Amino acid sequence: MVKTVNLLIKGKVQGVFYRASARDMARKMGLTGWVQNTGSGDVEIMVTGEEEVLNQFIKWCRHGPPNASVENVTVTDSLYYDFEKFEIRK
Repeated sequence: MVKTVNLLIKGKVQGVFYRASARDMARKMGLTGWVQNTGSGDVEIMVTGEEEVLNQFIKWCRHGPPNASVENVTVTDSLYYDFEKFEIRK
């Protein structure tokens, strides 16, 4: 089943290549959507894909790249959206 979820990642996730790493991982897994920094120091991701693959991506997000220190990942189901690719939003 294809679905879209919103992720809010808290912790030391800015300035550690979290967005670029998430983009690379999502593309490698065939997912679409976007990733961006928030003004409060978190990272937000909106991602669409097969549920099983999304679960693997969420598992990766709970650790992130080597220099990240993830404290919490909030996963919220979203309305389905068919993104063209996975990109970093500024």
